[in-house]
Amino acid sequence: MRERRLRIHERTIVSRFSSVAVQKIRGYRVPVPWLGASLKPSPLLLLLRTNAIHSWRRLLAIRQQSRLLSGMIGVFVAGYLVLAFELFFHGMKFIAKFPGLGAVLTERLLYTLFAFLFALLLLSNLVIAYTNLFRNRETAFLMTLPVSHQTIFRWKFIETTILASWAFLFLIAPLLAAFGLVRGVPWHFYPLTVLLIGLFIILPAVFGAVLAIGIGRHLDRKSFQVVLILLAIVLLAFAAFWWKSNPVDDDLLDRRTLEALDRLLAKTRFTMFPFLPSYWLSAAVLQWAEGIFRNATFFAAVLLSNTLFFGSIAFTRFGHLFYNTASAVQSRANGGFKFHLFSGERNSHRPGLLEKFFNGLTWLAPDTRALAVKDLRMFWRDTTQWGQSVMFFGLLGAYIINLRNFTHQLSSPFWIQAVAFLNLGACAFNLASVTTRFVFPQFSLEGRRLWIVGMSPMGLPRVVKIKYWLASTLSLAVTLALVTLSCYLLQMPWTDVAFFGAVITIMTFTLNGLAVGLGVIYPNVKETNPNKIVSGFGGTLCFVLSSIYIIASLSLLVLGGGGYHSHSDWVFVSLGVFLGLSLLIGWLPMKLGLRQLRSFEV
Repeated sequence: MRERRLRIHERTIVSRFSSVAVQKIRGYRVPVPWLGASLKPSPLLLLLRTNAIHSWRRLLAIRQQSRLLSGMIGVFVAGYLVLAFELFFHGMKFIAKFPGLGAVLTERLLYTLFAFLFALLLLSNLVIAYTNLFRNRETAFLMTLPVSHQTIFRWKFIETTILASWAFLFLIAPLLAAFGLVRGVPWHFYPLTVLLIGLFIILPAVFGAVLAIGIGRHLDRKSFQVVLILLAIVLLAFAAFWWKSNPVDDDLLDRRTLEALDRLLAKTRFTMFPFLPSYWLSAAVLQWAEGIFRNATFFAAVLLSNTLFFGSIAFTRFGHLFYNTASAVQSRANGGFKFHLFSGERNSHRPGLLEKFFNGLTWLAPDTRALAVKDLRMFWRDTTQWGQSVMFFGLLGAYIINLRNFTHQLSSPFWIQAVAFLNLGACAFNLASVTTRFVFPQFSLEGRRLWIVGMSPMGLPRVVKIKYWLASTLSLAVTLALVTLSCYLLQMPWTDVAFFGAVITIMTFTLNGLAVGLGVIYPNVKETNPNKIVSGFGGTLCFVLSSIYIIASLSLLVLGGGGYHSHSDWVFVSLGVFLGLSLLIGWLPMKLGLRQLRSFEV
């Protein structure tokens, strides 16, 4: 009787799941014959177990692929954790020395940090959730299986939360460790903080999923697009009004310190809004560190109750909304804005604005223009791609524009040069993030269609070169403009502006060469999600090497005297080494990638 029940149970599972899933299910031994029935394994647990095994095997494959590169990545991660901890530790110790103000400044710092991290987590979850739910091949495959839509949404929600939050956890760990050591907290502070952060990251994940479903459902409606445009205009108008109504106070640093600190605290008062989840987390952490356990328990309970409430709604009610939105997204001609600026008019063969622009570039070959138009059009149609790029450069642009708030107080050439190099580093690291996130997966996103391109007269090597020059040109246009603007706000002479512009130009071509080359060396043509392509071994290695290159380049330029006009004997040596390092980092991966294309098979 027991064997008969097992056979019936297995046939039922075969009819519901794919053959790969059945092999995983057979590993479960869950029959309960004394209850007269067998418990069916949960499809969600099956998906979690399958992906956990797959991720573990990928980690083992990475370790076996190259122990040297794996060790380099491990050293980089450990070095970042140690360096970040030291900076946070010494910074908090310095702030704590302010008599009567150290505790207030530390608390406001945590409130502000968690508030901005909550906003960044919300944006990250929005972008990744949209891609994972509506632009993912695995999701499309799961939709064809006899698995409930709620189960599919639950799995994608968990995956999105992990992908969007791991960097946040990586950033916040050294900060909280340094805060605990400076405050001398008891041992139970650390496990409680880990628990609170685990609850905290769920809320932006839920809100990001809600926004992703709403945007996906109404993205093609003209009314929705008009509302977005009007909202952008209103935000720009508000920013312009704020710019004029908050003139730069040149005598701010000449006034009393207490007045300056009062203005600083007033500017960050919005982070103390009691209905923000970041406020609940910050208050619970600070109150527990002070030993006020009753208040800390209250804020922890508020965070827990909201997490359980919104999380339960997402886990039980979002499946139907997700299915309807996915059906609407897949029924469209494309998943982006239906603005026909970059394509021809509807039901017309006339070229669009983008094609007209490239047709005017007569010195480019026709196939080069066609490939550039195709890549730009695909980039425009993917909302998540240009949405993230706008977020990257928008945050950097907002930072650079705010240089005006202390430009007039910098009278020493040393501090002007220091701020200029810091701005150069910020632009370079932002550029490294952009090239890793957008340029590295470009070759892999061609997918299994690469064999068609390989058989064409153009060939894969030329396709890779065109992608490199297109990415370098576009990223250089934005980055060079931001660096020039920052130098102008710092009121630097045009000779220094030309120097920093030349440096960022060399870095742009180098970082794009590194990203394109490693993208060819470590392709993943089976994956359609750029976030997963970047999170692999090749993407991690690309960002690590980019960071090492930027740190080494800035160190060389600073040690060489800080510019071409320095009288130091090391200036020409540092510039020569910088140029040699840039050539090596940018040219060698491209060379190896183009060589690998000779034996590339899809």
